[in-house]
Order: sequence, then structure tokens, then C-alpha cells
Amino acid sequence: MRLFNQIPISFVLLLIFAPFYKTQAQNKSFTVVIDPGHGGKDTGTTGTNRYKNNYEKDIVLAVTLKVEKIMRREMPDTKVILTRKTDVFIALNKRGEIANKADADLFISIHANAANNKAKGSETYVLGVHRNKTNLAVAKRENDVILLEKDYEKHYSYDPHSPASIISLTLMQEDYLDQSIRMASIVEKCFVETGKRSSRGVKQAGFVVLHQTYMPSILIEIGFLSNRSEEDFLRKNNGQQKIAASIVNGIKKYKKELDKNSVRNSVITQENQLFNGVIFKVQVASSSKRVATKSYNFNGLKNIERVKVGKFYKYYLGKTSNYDLIKKLQIKAASKGYKSAFIVAFRGDERLSVAKLLKSTSQ
Repeated sequence: MRLFNQIPISFVLLLIFAPFYKTQAQNKSFTVVIDPGHGGKDTGTTGTNRYKNNYEKDIVLAVTLKVEKIMRREMPDTKVILTRKTDVFIALNKRGEIANKADADLFISIHANAANNKAKGSETYVLGVHRNKTNLAVAKRENDVILLEKDYEKHYSYDPHSPASIISLTLMQEDYLDQSIRMASIVEKCFVETGKRSSRGVKQAGFVVLHQTYMPSILIEIGFLSNRSEEDFLRKNNGQQKIAASIVNGIKKYKKELDKNSVRNSVITQENQLFNGVIFKVQVASSSKRVATKSYNFNGLKNIERVKVGKFYKYYLGKTSNYDLIKKLQIKAASKGYKSAFIVAFRGDERLSVAKLLKSTSQ
């Protein structure tokens, strides 16, 4: 069984040419692509009877523009790209393509929710195959936009009417599942701390827009337009500002964590430094699928180790006490397309903090 069965051509090109621009990619600016859901003829969900013309597409665009403005002011070294800045219709596969072409480090799709009850609060999704009926319903509603696209059958091996189709998405994005879950968790915490909002937590569902990207990706449902009190909050400038500030704070915290563990910003230790009793590995993938550890499943990488952790399988490259050697393997993994691969450390079965290990040797 192949890990990737339906890889977009842009991803194939990345794998082919990655060795040629590896150095450039390592030095590029941290790039975030923000996607305001829906747009144009696709209005998304609508508000209550009180505000019949209160469309999801308009609210999420307003929030996104505020996110961009805050980031340009408070994160000037971060590159911000929006999939749309006006009320236009963009196909789901095009949204992911924008992120892939930008070689983005993070993809965030912003939406507003709806339900038949008095549900309220934010919830953030990562790509997954959970069979929870509510999660499937949310994914189906957001994915139905495909039906508005011309000749959509040619661009997707997916039936928007079929729950089974949502479950059978190939999950190429699972390579970045750990980072996606971490970012989603941070954002939900920021909604509570910064925005003083109610959080419904981190969830998994089969969103097509997340399936199109090859970087850590999340989809945020900022609140329920079907709830009158939340609708009032989301349509007002003050509410949108709080939502935008929460998202930006989440991006800041995620980037700070990433910087501590990245190759570009890791502490430089003395050559051939050995950590007795510590084993370093490079995590290249995390998946709910049990995949054969053959090199053709991992873009030519050999000696991949598979370890089951909870409900997921972790896939590791390398096994050494030499930190400099594991850094070289991380760079090799990045050249094969695993640009978000990261170093992990163990002492026996205990997971250790790489940052703390490095800090202890530098003192």
C-alpha cells in the first residue's frame, strides 16, 4: 500500500526539485497562508432570521483582513498571504495550491459554524477520518462548495454526497498531523485566554481544503451564526477584532515553539557531541494508517521505524546519540519533501525535551 495515492502535481514537483532549493527554503521567511472560507457565489452558512443577509463569507473575510493587519504590524518578519481579499469565488483545490506554491509553513482556513441547536463557541479542525457524525456533518457542509465548481469531477476523486468519500480521503496531510494538532490546540487556548471565548476543542474531520496542502494546516470555526448571541458577536467589529487577535496570538506561540525545534534556529553544539543514554530520531510522519516502512512509501528514505503511540503510528528516521548526525538526517528528510520533520529524543521509553537537552550542554 502506498502512503500517498493522489498527490497533487505541485507536490510531485516539490519532491523532484527540493534538493536544488533546500538551502534557500531553510533561509526563507516564515510564511502563513490564511484562507477566508467561501466567497462570491458561495455564501457559506447564513445568520438567524434576525439577520438573513448575514453571510459566513463576509464575516470570515472581515476577520481575515484584521488578522493580516495585526500580523503585518506585530509580526513584520512573517510573510502573510491571503487566498482572497475580496468577495470572489475560489475553488477548494486552488486554495491549497496557493499555499503549496508559496511553500508556506502554515495554512489556516477560517469559517463560521451552524447547527440546529443552541451550540456556541469556537472549534478548530485538523484533517482526519473520525466517524463522529457531527464532525462528518461539518465536513460535508464545508465540502459541498465543490458542487459549485465547474467540472468538479475532473479535479476531485471525491463525492460530496458520500460520508464514505470523506473517510476515504488519502490523508497525505497526515505527515503534518502532530504540528497541525499542536497549532489547533494553541489557537483554541488563545480563544479562551485572549478572546474570552468558549472553546469546543480540537477535532478531526475530512475537509477537502486541508487535504490539498502539504504543510501543517487547520480549519477554524470561529463561532455559530445559528446562535443569535454569537451572531451578534461575530458581526460586530469588536468581536471580529477579538477573534483576529486570538488567531494572531496562536500563530505567534506556534512559531515560537517551532523556532526552538527547527534546524534553522536550533542551538549549535560542539561537533560530534554525544548524549550518553539519549537516543535521537527524526519524526517524518504521523498517521492513523499502518504503512509498510518501505523506502518507496517515504520518498526514498530508508531504515524508517514505525512505532504505535495511542491511536496513531509515528514514523522515525535514524537512531543515534550523536546530535550532529541526527541534524544531518533532518536536513536529508527535508530534502525529500518532509520540510516539517523534527528531532525527538528518548531515554528508554521516556520522551525528552530536545531544547532542554541542548540548553543543559550550553551552560
